[in-house]
Amino acid sequence: MLDEDGYFPEAVAARYDAAEASRFTPEAVDPAVDVLAELAGDGHALEFGVGTGRIALPLARRGVLVHGIDLSRAMVAQLRAKPAGDTVDVTIGDFATTTVNGSFAVAYVVFNTIKNVTTQEGQIAVFRNAAAHLEPGGCFVVEVNVPALRSLPPGQNVLPWEVGAHGWSYDVFDVATQRMSSNYVEIVDGHGTFRSIPFRYVWPAELDLMAMLAGLSLRDRWATWSGDPFTSESRQHVSIWQKPAAP
Repeated sequence: MLDEDGYFPEAVAARYDAAEASRFTPEAVDPAVDVLAELAGDGHALEFGVGTGRIALPLARRGVLVHGIDLSRAMVAQLRAKPAGDTVDVTIGDFATTTVNGSFAVAYVVFNTIKNVTTQEGQIAVFRNAAAHLEPGGCFVVEVNVPALRSLPPGQNVLPWEVGAHGWSYDVFDVATQRMSSNYVEIVDGHGTFRSIPFRYVWPAELDLMAMLAGLSLRDRWATWSGDPFTSESRQHVSIWQKPAAP
């Protein structure tokens, strides 16, 4: 049974930064922060799924006022324990529906976190929530991978992506519902643990339609935060939708 922290309880939160160490390098963080800081300008930023502050804290160090929303108190506790962890205001809640005061120049959700919302209705609600928080002309940014269906073995729905002596990880896809799960088996001192996290994968064109329903229009789509062109071979995309400017 899930606790109030959902799929990111204390045991996961305590190891999150180490487990995702490659995502915390300057090479991974700086290009994202460059884009978000430029979009924020003199305005404020809102992060959906702020987690341990991987993006929010360096963005705040650039002088941007950042507010985060996250369901997991355990993840936010890790943020708070970091240097200057109190510089990012956080509201605990589901970022599909939770609202905060103020308006923002940019709202963003990164590292596939949009897929943590496991229904189409919920993902549409994320876009509508972002749009409601944006000031006129503000932008909503999503970083998410392209569904890896072409990588599946013929006739199979399981895609291993990490195999080692101490465990393995694999994704399971249901192409009829766009549901999937990431599954982790870990073996320590001869004892095994299993953890499974559900997701809903989503295509770029579907995200564009969600944005349209929320009154946003596509401004840019890149394969990377550095602005590399998005092509049919890209494995992820960074997409920016914009709210109409005030008349």
